[in-house]
Amino acid sequence: MHLTSTLLTGALAVASASANSNYLGFNSGATLADRSAKFKKDFEAEFKTAQALNGAPGKFNAVRLYTNIQAYATDDPIEAFEAAIDTETYLLLGIWASGTTDISKELSALKKAVTKYGSKFTDLVIGMSIGSEDLYRNSVTGTKNEAGVGADPDVILSFIKDYKKAFDGSALAKVPIGHVDTWDAWTNSSNKAVIDAVDWIGVDEYPYYESGKGNSIKNAGKLFDKAYDATRAVAGSKPVWVTETGWPVTGKTWDEAEPSVENAKYYWDEVGCRQLFGKTPTFWYNLRDSNPDNTMKFAITKDLSTTPQFNLTCPTTFDTDSSDSSSSSSSSSSTATRSSSGSSTSASAPASTATGSSNNSSSSSSGSGSSGSGSAGSGSSGAGASGSASGSAEPTSVNKNSGAGKMVASSSVAGILALVGAFYLL
Repeated sequence: MHLTSTLLTGALAVASASANSNYLGFNSGATLADRSAKFKKDFEAEFKTAQALNGAPGKFNAVRLYTNIQAYATDDPIEAFEAAIDTETYLLLGIWASGTTDISKELSALKKAVTKYGSKFTDLVIGMSIGSEDLYRNSVTGTKNEAGVGADPDVILSFIKDYKKAFDGSALAKVPIGHVDTWDAWTNSSNKAVIDAVDWIGVDEYPYYESGKGNSIKNAGKLFDKAYDATRAVAGSKPVWVTETGWPVTGKTWDEAEPSVENAKYYWDEVGCRQLFGKTPTFWYNLRDSNPDNTMKFAITKDLSTTPQFNLTCPTTFDTDSSDSSSSSSSSSSTATRSSSGSSTSASAPASTATGSSNNSSSSSSGSGSSGSGSAGSGSSGAGASGSASGSAEPTSVNKNSGAGKMVASSSVAGILALVGAFYLL
């Protein structure tokens, strides 16, 4: 029997939904390089540039935020929300969790945003990260590297419960919950409870910082694969999202790693193009630099020009052999649906101040986070999480036009295409 036009149209629609599920984006802190607050116009300029990058291997229409609070405010929603609505940019939200025992201000800012913007805001939210590299900061490596005060697993678990309680029954209850950390934090068995509690795992990984491991640019792809595979191994069935990775264009030589525009391009090709883009949600570090204290600069553009510092077009062949890496399998592109889960030497990674609440005793207690403030432990500066909800079933009430809804729709793509193929053979 021949494939009917109706069936063909349906198959193409399913393929399109699948393509839309693996988001491309950048990280965005709450302040500019001079530590002044970003406002709507600043975020809007970033989002518009990201979507219009010349030669990009896809549309970078997603952004990862580190906090929900406007810089130097108490609990006002960050103005990135309104900019995202106006530019149709998907949001991977973050709740800053390091150095605090209370996330009530983060939750208050979110509630205000839901009340003010409604579904225009919630439909764009593709994930919620409770914390960023908190486990790394409190690890032996993080302490050695003076990474700052983090949070232990039980604190992250309590914050996850706080979030779920605050948004039970609301549109945000359908958003998959994750946590972002370094790959060596994820592979530390003492943190397994966090893996069990989330729907996806976010990993920040920077081979550039992997001193003593042969971290030359030519070996960067292999180092990334090793860390990525290790994260996926402990994640089990949960999807791993790459929440930070990149190579600096300027800065100091780090062991064998040399910053340059040429090396940044090589890393983009060997890690981004070969391994990540179109396969798993990926948030590159970075579109523009925000941290004046970091001597390494990662921005792929100057002054938010849509013409990048290097050619973003992906090559057709690569130097890195992916045959040894199981992470290149299509399973890594699985995205999380609604939560049904239970409730080395390294240098610090690029930090870009995310926000600062002037009313908090601890600058980190209200999202004074860092964009890429990660460990470089085991070569990772921020490790992310994989996470499809363990054993979660497709939610029945997800808005199919929302970010979470598209991710849910894509989860059944393989089965539908298989059915189409079987029908064709009848």
